[in-house]
Order: sequence, then C-alpha cells, then structure tokens
Amino acid sequence: MRNARNLRAALLGFLALAVFGLQSCSNDAERAAIPEEAQLSQTELQTIMETEEWTGAVDEILTELYQNQTTASGKFADDSCYQASYTETGFTVVFGNCVLNQSENVNGTLEVVYNTDVSAASFTATYKDFFIGQAEVSGTRTFTLTESGESGFDFSVQSDMTVRLADGRTIRESGTRTLSFQWGETLADIRFSINGSWELSVDNTVYVVTISSPLTGNLGCGYLVSGVMDVSKNGLQVSVDFGDGSCDNVVTVIYPNGAMEALEL
Repeated sequence: MRNARNLRAALLGFLALAVFGLQSCSNDAERAAIPEEAQLSQTELQTIMETEEWTGAVDEILTELYQNQTTASGKFADDSCYQASYTETGFTVVFGNCVLNQSENVNGTLEVVYNTDVSAASFTATYKDFFIGQAEVSGTRTFTLTESGESGFDFSVQSDMTVRLADGRTIRESGTRTLSFQWGETLADIRFSINGSWELSVDNTVYVVTISSPLTGNLGCGYLVSGVMDVSKNGLQVSVDFGDGSCDNVVTVIYPNGAMEALEL
C-alpha cells in the first residue's frame, strides 16, 4: 500500500506537469482565429487543478494514518505537528502549523470515517475549520483503492470541496478522478491512465472537465502520451489532445471553431 501511495503521488505529478506546464507555441494569426471568449489560458488550466493542489498536501498523511489505523485514542502521530485519535469507525486528525510537502502551514481538523464496503479500501475525510496558509478548505473527499490481483490497482478520489482563497476568490469543485495503474517488467511497461469528470466554479466562471479518452502514460516517459481532456468553459468546449502514444512534450488544443493550437508541456 505504501508503494501505491508513492506511485499515486508521482503519477498525479505527471498530470500536474501536463496541465501546469502548458506554454503556447502558436503564432498570432492562429490565436486571432480563436474567439476570445473561448480561449483557455494557462492560468485557467492551472485553476482547473487547483483544489487538488490545495488538498493534495494532506492526502499522504491521511493514507498513512488509514494504513496504521488503531482503536487506541489520543495517539500522537507526530507530536510536533498533528494528533490523531482513533475509534472503531474512523479517526480524527488535528493539525497545528504543519508544513506538509513544502505546503504552507496547515491548521484545522479532519474527521475520517471508514467505509463499510469490504471489496475496497475506502474512507471519507471531512474538512472542518481547515486552513492551508490563508486558504480555507471545507467539504469532503472520499478515497477508494481497489486492487486488481497482482497486475495493478485503481485509486479514486471523489471530491465535494470549497476553497476560499486569501485574495477573495472562491473555488468549488465536485467530481471524481481515477488513477488506474498496471505493473510491468520495465519502466516503459509500467503504465497508468487517468479518468474522471468534475465541475469547477471560480467566482462567475464554470468549467466542466471530462476526460473523454483516458490520459495515459508510462514511467519511462516524463509526459502523458495520449488521451483527450474536454473542458467546457461557460458552455464553450475546448479539447486538449495529448497525442498518439509517442513520448513528446506537445499537446494540441482544439477550439470550437476548428482552430488548433500546439502547446508545449
């Protein structure tokens, strides 16, 4: 399970690289052909993944505490940072000025309830009076890990979250992301795919994100190599095509009017 957690963090990093690292290499003529209201900026692509960025710093700690679950109450997991108290049905974690994975100070309470489905390892975490730096995080996230024999596993995160940023912006996200992982003998044979759909609202702008063709990669390549992610921005749809399986750093953004824009990762 520990390896699965570390691999999940690494693979989500691939997705973050693919989304955060977009740099345009289109020319002005191509951009002029794209309706302004339909353009999707690099900042907007970053925002689409922003709630995962805010909550991801806590995910590793939650997974570790779930793995080491015990019915003992008042147990200090790390007396310099956070305290976990366990019951038969879950546990509560109180964070006090924690710095997790180079995040800003984390403060607040997470209440975790074990899910009763015996076919998968699953729990639901509820954020209460929870802050990462000056950003307030509230809502729930459900984590489910399903193993498929010795060949791999699926890791799913279902979110219903609100993030209130220090600059006054409010970000709301609901939906599910699933990481499917298949073992292999070499790095190139170890493959993963990312699926899911979620809705994100940032103030008055609503994004609906659907992975229409699984985003795929392997540990022998530093980029996602195939798949399509559709992004609807206030009803106007843009598609991001990650390629044909070749290991390269180029994606193609396809706009509603048929215009295409090549972006480098």
